[in-house]
Parts: sequence; structure tokens; C-alpha cells
Amino acid sequence: MYSVVVALHIIAAFAAYGLPLAYPLILPYLRRHHPAALPGVHAIQYRLNRYLTGPFTVLLLGFGIYLASDGGYWEEPFVAIGVVAIAIIALVGGGVIVPATKRLAALEPSCEEYARVFRRYMTAEVALGALVLIATFVMAVKPF
Repeated sequence: MYSVVVALHIIAAFAAYGLPLAYPLILPYLRRHHPAALPGVHAIQYRLNRYLTGPFTVLLLGFGIYLASDGGYWEEPFVAIGVVAIAIIALVGGGVIVPATKRLAALEPSCEEYARVFRRYMTAEVALGALVLIATFVMAVKPF
């Protein structure tokens, strides 16, 4: 059962954060070359955050709790790093990413407010992407 939950844990991480890792590459390109597409892109981002990223983040945490409990890993640094990463992702995702994508979907990409919200959003998205990569590395390699 443990190895099945490990697989589900990995699948949840991939489902929750795979696409958002690409946003810092996709969105600046679209903004420069296809700005008219951005409201629709942000609308689907908002929908994906609510129905994919959020729920799979909860599953990721649940599977992680099972794995740490079943394997007796609660005292290991990689577990603490994973829990802290999930907490940061939930706070920044719910406090910045989700509201920003909803707001960006309603704004004209050429307006100043769009530029301001987009900068804040991209800063958060890049930071969370780095956090996901670091946490994934620590969970897999367990360097501490």
C-alpha cells in the first residue's frame, strides 16, 4: 500500500503544479505576441486553480501525511520542508495567485492595473515554482 500512496503523492504533485510551472514561460510570451488571448488564458487559469491545483494540493498533503505517519518520518527534515512548502503554497496560492488570475481575466491587458496585477502575480508564480522544485528535490534526495 505504501508504494501506491507514494505514486499517488507524486501524481498529485504533478497534477497540481505541473502546468503552473510553465506559466512564467508561457504568459510573458503571450503578453508580447498575443495580448488579446490573455483574458481567456487567465480565466482558465482561475478555473484550473479552483478545480485542479487546489484539490490536488489537498490530496498531496493527505498522501504526505499518510506516508510520514506510516513510515515514521515525522522527525525527518524533508517532511518538515514539505509541510512548510504546502503551507506557503496554500497561503500564496489562495492569497495572491487565485485572486490575481480572477482579476487579470477581467482586465484589459493594455491597462496599467493589468500590468501591476500581472507583475505581482508573476512574482508569486515564479517564487512558488522555485519552492515546488526545491521541495521536490528535497523530498526525492533527502539531503539532510
